[in-house]
Amino acid sequence: MSVKLQPKKYLRYLYLPNLFTARRTKEILSVNPTVMPHREEATAVGVSVFDYDVTSVEEKKLPGVEDCLSYKTSGRISWINIDGLRKADVEAVCNHYNIHPLIMEDILSINQRPKMEEADDSLFCLLNMLYFNDEEKTVEHEQISIVMGKDYVISFQEDEIRDVFNPLRDKLKMQNSKIRQRGSDYLCYSMLDMIVDNYFSVMEKLGDHIEEVEEEVIRGSHLRSLPKINQLRKELIILKRNFSPVRELVNGFLRSDNDLLDERTNKYFKDVYDHIVQAIDLSENYRDIMTSMQDLYINNVNLKMNEVMKVMAIVTCLLAPATVIGGIFGMNFEQIPYLHNEYGFWIAVSIMLAIPVLMIWMFRKRGWFGNGESKD
Repeated sequence: MSVKLQPKKYLRYLYLPNLFTARRTKEILSVNPTVMPHREEATAVGVSVFDYDVTSVEEKKLPGVEDCLSYKTSGRISWINIDGLRKADVEAVCNHYNIHPLIMEDILSINQRPKMEEADDSLFCLLNMLYFNDEEKTVEHEQISIVMGKDYVISFQEDEIRDVFNPLRDKLKMQNSKIRQRGSDYLCYSMLDMIVDNYFSVMEKLGDHIEEVEEEVIRGSHLRSLPKINQLRKELIILKRNFSPVRELVNGFLRSDNDLLDERTNKYFKDVYDHIVQAIDLSENYRDIMTSMQDLYINNVNLKMNEVMKVMAIVTCLLAPATVIGGIFGMNFEQIPYLHNEYGFWIAVSIMLAIPVLMIWMFRKRGWFGNGESKD
């Protein structure tokens, strides 16, 4: 059995600044709404369509964006999902479905704050899907834009490989599923519900990592514990940045009196609202745990320092009598007691040993170390 070594994984710890890198901080805080963002064009664009009603469903993978434009007048509910964003493709879809230009700009933007807007004859919401990178122990996010019209829902995703909607696709294929019997507003609710539910999966994985670091700190803090705690606190910042605005987003659907929203769907959006509030509370609990963990780390470091200082102080105290006695008998005077006594050396050594033994007995009696109990 051969074991593949990864020296780079461990050599980076030999350089101490690598333990406290600010690269992740720049990624988190590099948001400036006053600067026009630059989005790279997607190398590949995938378009999938679910066109359904109560009796049947049609699933297709389309070769291009222009092939999905005909579903506007299909007479059934259409979910058009576009993976990978190109400006020309987004403009073509938005122009065909009469989507407001401001919404088009939001779709093409990056690092947007989650929000919900009403424009003309459509509803628009933008938020992030979250994923947990098990290798890097970091939270990754992907922006998704959802446009809901009378009989259609269009979703724009950045990543053409992953999303959280596979359970939704399975429900659409089921004959008697509730989503097949409702309108586009219920489809929009289902998408939001799965995005929010996936937040709990991300927090669960992050919570497992928090438990590992907490056990490590409790067993014994070392140099790599602090950067791990610092990294986890940064990941919690990402969670808070994504969770808090989603509550306002869902609340926008609850307050809206738009004709596109059925009154029966209102209670389902309330359920999503309850879930996001619970997710926010859980993230705050994680944040409190990390604060306590950092305090525990500092206390452990101080405790170790106190133990070291205690040992050094005891050794210094025990050697002090021998130092004093040796200094007195080492003075260059002609008349020193026991200078010419044949037992003088042994008497001095005995005193040097007797005083530290007496000091140890007094320390233990006062309970300064060991299992002694103070009698003061």
